[in-house]
Amino acid sequence: MNKTIGSNKYLDLVSWLKKSREEQGLSLRDLGNRLNKPHSFVQKVEGLQRKLDIYEYVKYCEELDIKPEEGLKFLKK
Repeated sequence: MNKTIGSNKYLDLVSWLKKSREEQGLSLRDLGNRLNKPHSFVQKVEGLQRKLDIYEYVKYCEELDIKPEEGLKFLKK
């Protein structure tokens, strides 16, 4: 199995998450606070330096008020 963090599909997923955050006018710090994580956590996820596990992904989506299943479409294409 190849590393997912460098795949185009994972990049599309993270880009979708970042776009959702930005469309809501949330800073890295704002989302980090919602997640009870430092802003550097969000920065590393969006900078592809850190991969989200499934639980973190669902929480990320919940805090952005987006449906996790929508993001899974990026991985299934």
